[in-house]
Formats: sequence, structure tokens, C-alpha cells
Amino acid sequence: MNRKTLVAMLILLILLVFATPVFAEGEKETISFGFWSLLPPLIAIVLAFISKQVILSLLVGIFVGATMLNGNIFYGFLRTLDEFIVGSVADSWNAGILIFTLTIGGMVGVISKTGGTQAIAEALSKKAKTARSAQIVTWIMGILVFFDDYANTLIVGPTMRPLTDKMKISREKLSYIVDSTAAPVAGMAFISTWVGYELGLINDAFKSLGMDVNAYGIFIRSIPYRFYDLFALIAVLLFAFMMRDFGPMYKAEKRARLTGKLIADGSTPMSSSEVDTNSLNSKGIELKVSNALLPILTLVIMGFLGLWYSGGGTEQPFTFEGIRIAFGDSDASVALIWASVISSAVAIIISISRKILTLGEAFEAWIDGAKSLMITAIILTLAWSLGAVTESVGTANYLVQVISETLPIALLPFLVFIISCIVAFSTGTSWGTMAIIMPLAIPLASAFTGGAIDRILLSTLGAVLTGSIFGDHCSPISDTTIMSSMAAAVDHIDHIKTQLPYAIVTAVVSVVLGYIPAGFGINPLFSIVLGIIALWAIIRFYGKSTAIEDLKKLEEGYID
Repeated sequence: MNRKTLVAMLILLILLVFATPVFAEGEKETISFGFWSLLPPLIAIVLAFISKQVILSLLVGIFVGATMLNGNIFYGFLRTLDEFIVGSVADSWNAGILIFTLTIGGMVGVISKTGGTQAIAEALSKKAKTARSAQIVTWIMGILVFFDDYANTLIVGPTMRPLTDKMKISREKLSYIVDSTAAPVAGMAFISTWVGYELGLINDAFKSLGMDVNAYGIFIRSIPYRFYDLFALIAVLLFAFMMRDFGPMYKAEKRARLTGKLIADGSTPMSSSEVDTNSLNSKGIELKVSNALLPILTLVIMGFLGLWYSGGGTEQPFTFEGIRIAFGDSDASVALIWASVISSAVAIIISISRKILTLGEAFEAWIDGAKSLMITAIILTLAWSLGAVTESVGTANYLVQVISETLPIALLPFLVFIISCIVAFSTGTSWGTMAIIMPLAIPLASAFTGGAIDRILLSTLGAVLTGSIFGDHCSPISDTTIMSSMAAAVDHIDHIKTQLPYAIVTAVVSVVLGYIPAGFGINPLFSIVLGIIALWAIIRFYGKSTAIEDLKKLEEGYID
């Protein structure tokens, strides 16, 4: 830890000692912290960038919030541990995601030990023989695994990592591709774990207005107005196809291409490199794609079946509508546990039946894989804990109240997008932001449109759903962003620093060519076309080539 970090923490401690009497006034449940509610997430975010110690930063943020709530440093410390950290692990959803994450790590560990990931990398490299094609294939994988963002992240990252490593694509770029396809795809997919949640919010918002609507129909109609999601997916493809980058990502790609260093010197990857290299030490093992493909297909198929079954699919007609309803009512955390455990069993059975590993070696490989994600599990737990703290101190409510007081109705979609971005960035949760903003934004839009479900209302709805994802992409305390860093085995702060400029550029294009024109009734298809052109122009004229031949010429001084 550097001297600046120590000084900052000392100042913070002194402030807490003098400020806790102020926080102590009133009952915990009724305290309104106002501006001070920004303190816990702000401290965690700033400290994470200064110290590059995500675990420490999250702990400090939780401790500050717990102290504010209890008015005493001693009780703040105790409540940090028992109420918030233990409480986060005790939550059934969170516990399910933790088990799923560690189990996926175990499955990947076994697959790697059998040479499965290397076999996939070699098979894909026959088709994807360049850095460009490897990135495009990774993008396609991100599109195909559409049914859940967590599953998307944890399938695409580890599966494509051997190929992108072979093609000298930086881990920062891999984590960007993974992160920028997972939530945008799951959020817009016709059938996914997100659909049910989003439909519930849409239905509740209109019910509060006394309107009986077809929530799924409105969901479908809002897709052309999901400007950030659409542009995020398009931007990933353009960056890959054009082989141009800018900002910190360009430096990362230049480092990887010229030196072969996939991660920066001194960085701390979010998962152990053992999972990547174990199979390289396995002598005489025939590399078979099926060693990896069968467990992964099992994961995907069982994930679908688990979501369908946990949502009461057996009680619904086996039609598109019945499947959609089942997915909407599903418990994703439980379904993903079923899928990951079964796919782990398949991986172990394959390794033993093909005489690659003994039973003991298979379980050792599974444990090593799960252990490699222990840091991720810790950070996820702390991120959820900080989310509980920000909810308790009223961070999101304060932000919404302050910003919405100056809300010009003509710029409603634009301002709702900005509010959603700020709340999601501060709290680290896209779903939580949607739940907070939706009941406020839809009535405002409905009042402006006279109850008509027109472009203003649909673009406002899209602004809520995509602004939440943008803020989540930029926040170092977001669980999905943390999981993307883990899936790509990259330092978490390096992932944030390299992705942030790309996310901001995409958001600016979404605002200028999407949500502002939408507020004036412009057709969204026109905005999408203009947005694609703008993204192409920015990458073409502002980005620099990361093609190996151009980078070598640059190093030799032949080109600027």
C-alpha cells in the first residue's frame, strides 16, 4: 500500500471519529443522510483507483456506511461483519451465485487439466488465425450465450481465453469483450433471466398508473430504444474488425502484441493462472475438443432446462409464451447451480473414463479450479455488502431526488439515462437501479404523453434499462464487472481503466444520437444508423492500428 493511500485512510478515520456523533442522531431506520449518503460508495470507488486494492476499498466503504448507520466506530465495525458481510452471504440469491461461480471454476479446472480448453483454442485457431478473427469469434460466443449474463461471462471468458492468449490479445481486451456482450445481450434477449425481472418492473410501473398493459409487448417495442446496449455490441464488433484501439486499451494491446505480456507488470489477475497452464504440463494427453465441449454444452442445456423447470415450466404449455413465462418466474441462482454441478460431474466422468485423470486427480483439479476463484468470491461478497450499505443510507434515493428536481420534461429520456448511470455507478447494481428508477420514470413519461405508449415513453423505458447497464459497466464495485475481470483473468482495476473510455464513448453516442433525438420523436432506426456511422468514424480516425505489422513499423519508426 502506498503512502498516499495510508494518508487518505488516516484522514478518513479522523473524520469518522468526529462525524459519528452527527450520524448518531435519530433511529437507524429513519435517519436521512442526504449528501452524506454518497460517502460509502464514493470512498470505495476513489480508494480502489488510488490503491488498486479492491478488497480493502470495499471493506472501507462498508465500514464507513455501517458507522454512519450506527453512529459509533465500534458498532460500525461489528455491523460491517455480522449484519452486512454475513447478511450478504446468507442471502439465498447471493449464496447461489457464489456456489455457481466456484463450481464453474472447478469445472474449468478439470477441463483445463484434460487439455479441453487448449483443444478448443487449437480448433478455433484453424478458423480464427489472426487477432481480428479471434476477437470476432469471442464476440459471436458472447452473442450466442444469451440466456444469462453470469453464465455468459463464466462460459465465454475461460473458453476463449486460450485462443485470445495464443493470438496475443490482451486480457484487458478479452474482459472488455466479455463484459460488453454479457449484460447487453441478456437484457434484450427474448428469453433470458433478465426478461422476467424487467417485465415485472414494467408491469408494476404501469399498474401504479391504473393501466393494464401487455408488458412483454412493451418490452419488445423498447428494444430499438436500447441505444447503449445496441451500440455497445456494435462497438465491440467494430473494434475487433477494424483492429484499432485508443486510450489505455491501445497501450494494453500494443504491450500484448509486441511483448507477449497479456497482463500488465505488477497487476493482480482476478483468477489464478493455474487454470490456464495446468493442461500444458500434461504429457501425452490427446487434445480432444469434446473434453471441453461436452461439459460446456451440458452447462448450457441444463441451464436452459433448470431455468424452465424452476420457473414452473412443467405447469405451463410448451409454447413460446409458456417458456417465456417460465423463464420470467425462474430462480436463476438455483438453476445455474444445478447446471454447474451437473456439468462439473460430466467433466470429471470424461476425465476418468478416458483415463486422463484418476478420481483423486480429477477432484484435485476441480478444487484447484474452484480455489482460483476465491478472490472473486470474496470481492463479490463485499460488493453485495456495499450495495446493502448504500441502500440503507439512501444513496440512490438521494441522487434521484436531487437530479429529478431540475427535470426538464422535453429532455426526459436523456436525463433518465444520466440518472440511471449515476445511480448504477454509485451502487454497483443494474437491477437495483432499474427497481429504483422505473417507478419514477414511467409515471413522468406517461404524464408527458397523456398515457400514450409512444416514442417518448418507450425511449424513457430504454433509458432506464440501458443507463443501468452503462453505470454497472463503469463501476469498480459492480458484481458483473468483477466477474468479467475474473473470467478474463485480468486485474480488476486494469479492466475498469481500459473499458471506461470505450463505455463513455458509447454512452455519449447513445445520448447525442439516441436519447436526445428520441425525446423529440425521431425514429430510433435513424438514430441507430447514425450511431453506427459515428462509432465507425471515432474508431477509424481516433483509434490507432493494433495490427502486429503496423505496431512493428511504429516501433521501428516508419510510421507515426
